[in-house]
Amino acid sequence: MRVVRDEKQLITEYLEAKGEAKTAFGDDTVFLEKFIENPKHIEVQILGDKHGNIVHLYERDCSVQRRFQKVVEIAPAVTLSQGTKDKLYKYALRLARAVEYSHAGTVEFLVDADENIYFIEVNPRIQVEHTVTEEVTGIDLVRSQILIAMGYPLEHPTIFIRSQEDVEIHGYAIQCRITTEDPFNDFKPDYGMLIAYRSASGMGIRPRRAGSAFPGAKISPFSIVCW
Repeated sequence: MRVVRDEKQLITEYLEAKGEAKTAFGDDTVFLEKFIENPKHIEVQILGDKHGNIVHLYERDCSVQRRFQKVVEIAPAVTLSQGTKDKLYKYALRLARAVEYSHAGTVEFLVDADENIYFIEVNPRIQVEHTVTEEVTGIDLVRSQILIAMGYPLEHPTIFIRSQEDVEIHGYAIQCRITTEDPFNDFKPDYGMLIAYRSASGMGIRPRRAGSAFPGAKISPFSIVCW
């Protein structure tokens, strides 16, 4: 991603972005979009069955990022007005119903300083940050998705979400990602051998994934993030 604030920068930044995309993904397609200054990155978790029933599981705030990559996720968001949250839920459900969405998914938005809302995308899958939603709602998203795939409706006793009112929030949850970066080189992504590593543990702590992180593990340039 490149932010262009001066017309003179446009061609240079455009060509650099194309080259980087081609190298990383084999596709140098470039999109030009409006830049939202210091936005909040908010995503709404949705869950739908094969019988037309869809609910939201509230929101996650993924605004703490480095180079547009999420580092910290919080559920629910603590700095948004309830009115804006209600709009986000409404938009997410409206979109999901329009396409008859089923299973778990995430509708992502940007929210600016005046709490104007901008749609980003839909991730039609389980995301790594789904665990904070599970913690505050008590709903096992992975298990629910498997049961939905088996044909169970949300209201079935095995899932037991009879209506939106059955989805409640209790407390707050925070997920932190450990990233391999070089603090002496502007925190650029780094790779190599891990000298020391110890997973978080204790009451209220839920490790997400650390199978590739242990002393002596070699982190390749193609796998530089662990959760």
